[in-house]
Amino acid sequence: MKLRRSERMVVISNYLLNNPYTLTGLNTFAEKYEAAKSSISEDIAIIKKAFEESSIGHIETVTGASGGVIFTPTISKDEARTIAEELCDRLSESDRILPGGYIYLSDLLSTPSILNNVGRIIANVFQGEKIDAVMTVATKGVPLANAVANVLNVPFVIVRRDLKITEGSTVSVNYASGSSDRIEKMFLSKRSLKPNSRVLIVDDFLKGGGTINGMASLLTEFDSTLVGVAVFADNTQAERDDKFAYKSLLNVSEIDVKNNKVTVEVGNIFQD
Repeated sequence: MKLRRSERMVVISNYLLNNPYTLTGLNTFAEKYEAAKSSISEDIAIIKKAFEESSIGHIETVTGASGGVIFTPTISKDEARTIAEELCDRLSESDRILPGGYIYLSDLLSTPSILNNVGRIIANVFQGEKIDAVMTVATKGVPLANAVANVLNVPFVIVRRDLKITEGSTVSVNYASGSSDRIEKMFLSKRSLKPNSRVLIVDDFLKGGGTINGMASLLTEFDSTLVGVAVFADNTQAERDDKFAYKSLLNVSEIDVKNNKVTVEVGNIFQD
């Protein structure tokens, strides 16, 4: 397919955006668009400059016979903070208070543009880590984990609280629910996660921490490593004995049910 340079740069840019963290040889573009490798190299150099100046991402060139280019998505600190501050305003709405000290998040975590932006912010924090999979627990954390996994271009695995016959053989652990102090059980299909994986845990709302501790225990059953924990919102009022470090996009510092007031601030993900 022969294209003019301007057209070629558009389709190459689109390819890179949709295939992050993937090494692609220059020959792939040269053969597909019937252009010389030197022309493709010039295209990549222009795209690289534009991506970096716009904080879209970095393009790394790998030399050698098996070399090529790798695109790593990024987001600027200013853009990320602006997004978080807008979400603070949305989350501070008084009608979001739910029984038990929870906050209604479903409308935010079902909006594609919000999920995409939050996925970019979380993925940017962990871009320096080698991550093989993103883990979450069913069901509210699934869209968020999917968004992060899309940006990192890795699979995401879903831990379940009930046994599904469609999961096949499973591994289970008991964990103490941080919100109710009950002993509960969670399951993960043996086929979902390869042994010795490096895993990022993502969840929607952190309160007692029991669910995340349970998922961390599951990782040991798969001989896998916990790379990090990221949550959309953290209830800093909740009492818990954290056994893990975590990054939060938003901090819910006050839930005043009596006065129907919610206080939300940007999370520790913005701390240097």
